[in-house]
Amino acid sequence: MGMGASNVADRVAASLGTLEGCATPEFQPAADVPNGGVLFALPALLAVGLLEKSEDHLELPKGYYGLESLLLLLAFMALARLKSIESLRYCAPGEWGKLLGLDRAPEVRTLREKIQLLSQHDQPEQWSAELCNQWMKAAPEQAGTLYIDGHVRVYNGHQTKLPRHYVSRQKLCLRATSDYWVNAMDGQPFFVVNQVVDPGMIKVLEQEIVPRLEQDVPNQPDEQQLESDPLLHRFTMVFDREGYSPPLMARMKEKRIACSTYHKFPGDGWTEDEFEPCTATMPNGQQLEMQLAERGSCLSNGLWVREIRKLTKQGHQTSIISTDYRSLQAPLAVAMFSRWSQENFFKYMREHYDLDRMVEYSTEEIPAPLPIVNPDHRKLDGQVRSCTGKLSRRLAQFGAMNMEEAIEPKAVEAFIQRKAELKEEIEQMKNEIETLKTERKKTPRHITTDELPEQDQFRQLSTSSKQLMDTIKMIAYRAETAMANLLRETITRPDEARTLLRSLYQTEADLLPDYEAGTLTVRLHHMASRCNDVAIQKMCDELNEMEMLFPGTDLRLVMKLGS
Repeated sequence: MGMGASNVADRVAASLGTLEGCATPEFQPAADVPNGGVLFALPALLAVGLLEKSEDHLELPKGYYGLESLLLLLAFMALARLKSIESLRYCAPGEWGKLLGLDRAPEVRTLREKIQLLSQHDQPEQWSAELCNQWMKAAPEQAGTLYIDGHVRVYNGHQTKLPRHYVSRQKLCLRATSDYWVNAMDGQPFFVVNQVVDPGMIKVLEQEIVPRLEQDVPNQPDEQQLESDPLLHRFTMVFDREGYSPPLMARMKEKRIACSTYHKFPGDGWTEDEFEPCTATMPNGQQLEMQLAERGSCLSNGLWVREIRKLTKQGHQTSIISTDYRSLQAPLAVAMFSRWSQENFFKYMREHYDLDRMVEYSTEEIPAPLPIVNPDHRKLDGQVRSCTGKLSRRLAQFGAMNMEEAIEPKAVEAFIQRKAELKEEIEQMKNEIETLKTERKKTPRHITTDELPEQDQFRQLSTSSKQLMDTIKMIAYRAETAMANLLRETITRPDEARTLLRSLYQTEADLLPDYEAGTLTVRLHHMASRCNDVAIQKMCDELNEMEMLFPGTDLRLVMKLGS
């Protein structure tokens, strides 16, 4: 039964298939439970929907561990910074079981089996979509402007030869997969789209993201409102230069969806007297002074857009374009220049939730031929870029070889010879570049996966479990964010709220159930400093006012601080 297993009757019944439902949480008094502070996050986890609608989309066969216990365990592990399923192998199962009201937590093998069962038949996708719809309805103002960006996950395994992607943070082309995230302006995630073979942001936007947003974004104007106001839009999408495409923006305009992005070809700078000071409010409430200017701009396909530029103190001009013709200048600039919130989300999730970790290591056949970048075209394109760079350096050297000062007569001949050799080398490089460009032009840029040479054929990584774990991590992040917002009102350094929470989740606590009074007291051990204790005590008061019951029991959670 495993170390720490004490509920013999239920475990035997579960093994024989005679257990009704699953094991019911039953708490026993316990002192100094490791990571006991993670129970302080339970109200926030439930508030953001950890267990809501889960039974409608996730299904498990009868067994000792029920759906609620498994989801709670996975969320607690994420918050306590157990970054992988295997990390549970090095934790005391009995101690983690106490946090669930069970005799012990499941073994790693059992947990993986349960995750596989929960990941069948698109169950996680349906659950995640339900949660996204719920989050958007709860915060319709956040769903009105959405950040969309791709996140590359490097694959270092040897089970399959995945296509290469450019990884900007490493400045290398590496084998990887791509995820496309949709976030609110404050960085809160709504949903993620996994791409085993990345067709590019533009195709993912049109084929997978926009159809979901058209269905899920609340408070969209109806057809009558859109018809009466030709400048009205349904919602706004904000993305970086990867999504820059005048045809895409034109197609989205037809759908009455506004797009904002950086101008890929801004042209010459504007005169500084066009810029005017403007006070802008960032999503975190911070007030910033900006120098902004605006013009109408016609793109290559004839689409007229708003072009807004920000002038820095160093004189640099950053240009953005938008098909949002109704919003004021400042909010448009804020929406674009606040994209760092999504980048910060990626950075934080990589560091603290191990966003890039492989959830499962199995591979599967690609269900249908998919378009990918032709490796031969990529090779030729790299050669053209390399030769062009070398040519630029040679041209610079040739241009610098001027006899501005008198030189010795003996050196003149050597100078002329060197210049002639350099000119000949430049001509050879120009011819080589032209040859490569001609060959590149003949080579198709995209091919399908079944057209790859045998040595480049690959299988796709299984993503069934990843969708489930990504959803758990989104829930955990949202819960942590809600608690951080609560803490920022009470601590002297608001930017340290998440640091304090990470410490809270890993702090020991005493569990004191009182079945007669119908309470489960979670008594947290003191924090490292008095000011942190004061902040946590105020949080206790806020959480206790919610009168939250521990799932599967009639015990009301009571949060306390003290020894």
